Amino acid sequence: MSVKKDDYNCPVGEENCRIVDAVVDLQQRTTELETQVQTDALTGLINFRGFEERLEQEMERTRRLEEPTSLVMIDIDHFKQVNDTHGHDVGNQALIHIASLLRQTLRKLDIPCRFGGEEFALILPSTRLAPAIQVAERIRCLTEKSPLKLNNQHISMTISLGVESFATIDERSAAELLKSADSFLYQAKHTGRNCTCHPPIDLSAEKGAVSTKERQALFAAFGRKNQ
Repeated sequence: MSVKKDDYNCPVGEENCRIVDAVVDLQQRTTELETQVQTDALTGLINFRGFEERLEQEMERTRRLEEPTSLVMIDIDHFKQVNDTHGHDVGNQALIHIASLLRQTLRKLDIPCRFGGEEFALILPSTRLAPAIQVAERIRCLTEKSPLKLNNQHISMTISLGVESFATIDERSAAELLKSADSFLYQAKHTGRNCTCHPPIDLSAEKGAVSTKERQALFAAFGRKNQ
């Protein structure tokens, strides 16, 4: 939130008040520091500290407004091999590359985060499970088709993803939601990588939450006829 001088009144009634100037400057510096504390220096995404705060906020919004929130956990496949083969500088470029792909794919209201190491997290406000799976698959496919280009090198990369969703009637804590999403990520890592794992989805319950075209794509993806 931006801070303006008009938001404050001078305590001594002066038109050009040094006290107001000092308060505004302090508020702006505080806001900048808060942003820096919650920003990953390498990728520019929200860091783990910011992730925890934003996830709590979105889950509370879900409880109040009955708008679901989905969480996607992402891990770069064989990232250690990238570091070992090409060096840590290239590994850093790989992380920046993935962060850029996330920004290209997501909506403005979505919240991409660097969770730590080669792991990322996406908080998707107002998003049910089925659309969240589509987002995850879109990111997975884009990553597979978008190698990291450095000089004359093209370094292929893939990611594994775990998806979970939180609804109004859900009584889980943020830690429990994260643990569940992380378990699906773990499942993806141990079933071949470069895939998306998630809870069972009731496609019939998703009618109205996605468009007809999206619903048809989901039914096709899960091997069922549209209903």
